[in-house]
Amino acid sequence: MKITSKIRSTQKPLFEIETECQNPINDSFWEQNSCCQEVENESVITSSLVSRDLVLLDIELFFESSKTIDFSVRGESVLLNFICCNNVKSAIENFESEMYEVENTQNIIYAVDFSGQYDVPAFEQIKYFTIILSVEYYAELINNNWNIHPKFSKDILQKINSTLSPDYLPFNPDIQWVIHEIKNCRYEGAMKKMYIETKVKELVVLQIESLLSTVDEKIIVDSEEYIKLQEAKLILENTFTNAPTLPELSRIIALNEFKLKKGFKACFQTTVKGYITKIRMEYAKNLFRNKTLNVGEVAEKCGYKDVSHFSSAFKLFYGFTPASFRKNHLNINYAFLYLDVFEFFSFDAFLM
Repeated sequence: MKITSKIRSTQKPLFEIETECQNPINDSFWEQNSCCQEVENESVITSSLVSRDLVLLDIELFFESSKTIDFSVRGESVLLNFICCNNVKSAIENFESEMYEVENTQNIIYAVDFSGQYDVPAFEQIKYFTIILSVEYYAELINNNWNIHPKFSKDILQKINSTLSPDYLPFNPDIQWVIHEIKNCRYEGAMKKMYIETKVKELVVLQIESLLSTVDEKIIVDSEEYIKLQEAKLILENTFTNAPTLPELSRIIALNEFKLKKGFKACFQTTVKGYITKIRMEYAKNLFRNKTLNVGEVAEKCGYKDVSHFSSAFKLFYGFTPASFRKNHLNINYAFLYLDVFEFFSFDAFLM
């Protein structure tokens, strides 16, 4: 595969990657980081990890005038695509024509000679996170089980450009967390490659599960099951600092795990894990009203043994770190008002 990106008005590529250049016996990634700033206050920050069959791209853009960016992947590829920004107008060859991208949405794409054009607006922080795989590597990740997504598999085998889902769908918290783990990997060398490859497989599983779940799917919950699910919800509310695991909760309410997971999502529009996180974050917000508590103490009271895990969860939930939230205690009443409005309008949709 050869991956290239450049601003339409310039000749010099933003980046150019050829996976065939990688040594097949190399047990670590080739890493490339760059920060381009040709005009004051404008920047292009790219970070990539490259092996023969896997390319991970983390891109941040900021321009003071609108730009058109060309992005292409020569050869066959499967792209795990994560959109982290709004208002970018995209046109992808041999796919549906122009569309405006929506923040925090994702899809899996198969393409032969992928070619896209992106119109980036001025004064917006633009972020993309994309993992590009060879078809052979993707086949290994799904254990060559092409029946897992028959239509998408048929398109791949017949070399027809395709997407796993007709629409880009929202991230769920599990996908968001795995992306965070990939971006913040602390390993180096061979250990880093092993860790990233494991997380990429986890991400593929979560994406396939999310993208194949249709919006119109109806889960029928009878009255007896509903009573048990209400009991599960109450248990989580009372034990969220040390909540039972899914198998434990399943045993307590005498409902199998499958019905617990599907029924809870159908009745309460969130997952069990998402509901626990929501309660913990709301509790953390209230605890920060006590200005004598530090971040570590709040994390412990919310049931987190590791402060860094709490900080990451808090930032994913609210959009900023607990430390920065605490520093702004003079404006804390305004911040709480903002958080309440944000939760009401945004988070329930985000957890679906």
